[in-house]
Amino acid sequence: MSGTASEKELIGTGLKKRTEEALANDFLRKAVAFTTDKLKTAKLQVTDDFGHWEDWRERGRQIRKHVVEHLDYYLTQFTDNVSKAGGHVYFCQTGDEAVKTFMEIAGKRRAKLVAKGKSMVSEEIHLNRHLEERGIEAIETDLGEYILQLAKETPSHLIIPAIHKNKQQIADIFSEEAGETFAPETKVLAKYAKQRLRNYFLEADIGLTGCNFGVAESGAITLVSNEGNGRMVTTLPKCHVVVMGMERLVPTYDDLEVVLNLLARSATGQKLTTYTSMITGPRREGELDGPEELHLIVLDNGRSAQLGDPVFQEVLHCIRCAACLNVCPVYRHVGGHTYGSVYSGPIGAVLTPLLQQDMKEAGQLAYASSLCGACYEACPVKIPLHDMLVQLRARKVRLGLTPLAERAAFKTFRTTFGNVTLYKMATKSAYYMMKPFVSRGVIKKAPGPAAGWTQSRHFPMKPKLSFRDRWDALQQELKQTGKRAGQSEAGAARGQAAPGRDEADGSAKGGGRHE
Repeated sequence: MSGTASEKELIGTGLKKRTEEALANDFLRKAVAFTTDKLKTAKLQVTDDFGHWEDWRERGRQIRKHVVEHLDYYLTQFTDNVSKAGGHVYFCQTGDEAVKTFMEIAGKRRAKLVAKGKSMVSEEIHLNRHLEERGIEAIETDLGEYILQLAKETPSHLIIPAIHKNKQQIADIFSEEAGETFAPETKVLAKYAKQRLRNYFLEADIGLTGCNFGVAESGAITLVSNEGNGRMVTTLPKCHVVVMGMERLVPTYDDLEVVLNLLARSATGQKLTTYTSMITGPRREGELDGPEELHLIVLDNGRSAQLGDPVFQEVLHCIRCAACLNVCPVYRHVGGHTYGSVYSGPIGAVLTPLLQQDMKEAGQLAYASSLCGACYEACPVKIPLHDMLVQLRARKVRLGLTPLAERAAFKTFRTTFGNVTLYKMATKSAYYMMKPFVSRGVIKKAPGPAAGWTQSRHFPMKPKLSFRDRWDALQQELKQTGKRAGQSEAGAARGQAAPGRDEADGSAKGGGRHE
């Protein structure tokens, strides 16, 4: 991983502080909740209209499973076809190697300006920072990414990076950049961004993009976008560099059709993204546009370590649609920056510690989950993220990386619940231990580790007698109730029978007198 040690520490050590700050930010919570609700609702609508969604999910899962299980074959086929089409291919084991490779390409072209399309992998390897250190200007041309670059922030969402910003905040950012005041209106802000970015497309020495899917049978690099910047970045600069994760492949165009349908609907509730581009090599003789050179950097950076792992290999199936973020109750309340990683939400909580191979710091993200399973239900390729989060927690425990107090607490818990006598003593003493903190039947401010619980809710007081303690008395009560019920039924039966006999007697006597 190309991040520094201090960056890694921020992921885990600063998680609690970032969470508290996010929870105290009412605007952020409302903004994130509003947008994720909108995306979630749109996705449900479009998938219902599409029909047979579960069949499509299963097909998507099978495609990604097949690719990852045969990744060596499809990666060779894909890169061979890229080379045949005139592209240059580089395999990089780490993020640092990928940065070094890009710098060599930039050096040969004496590049001073890089126009970037949306690329999470470039964020993963902190490419912008390295370019800045080398005196090369990198401009994000995706509108959301451009806003955050001006604000000096990182993306908060996989597909909507500025999800936490409103129009007024964006207007303030653009106004400061331009030195003039802009109204917080979408048309005004979009017009300014277009004017600013147009020159960058024309002047850039290198255009850089990610790769949504590589088609193995042809070597085509597929890009999807809802903005035209992707096509500008890949056609106007004379050099196009693609940075892609090694797992982002599909075998054929038929398979591409499936994953594109899944991606657009799961991500934004669209039938298809506005722009879907397939790039096969640099510009050929007689073609009017396209780059003179195409370079493909294939990045491992911890991905191959998951191959063959019976628990975590499926994380490589991810198609980066962010559907899991849009349904996650944790992400909804804290946003993406709380995770301290490029990848946020449930997928980030699993992917980050695995890619960084860092369970001590990044492994703490596994606890940023309610384990409700909503992420699995939303995932278009059925990645069991909730199960993986549990397994990451288990791995952290096995490695002895949990706090000493936590280990001691769970050891005590195991011992107590494994012994009947100790269990009874603990449940009886709990009432007296809680009593000093009780007010009107509840604990409003708990001590120690339980304090976090009572920050947002009251803790109920334990009854003096537990259900087990009351069991014998309940049994006796039940028997007494049954006995009284039986007596009442018998009395009622006798009462019903007596009038019958009197009536019979009366009828007989009356009949005799009548005669």
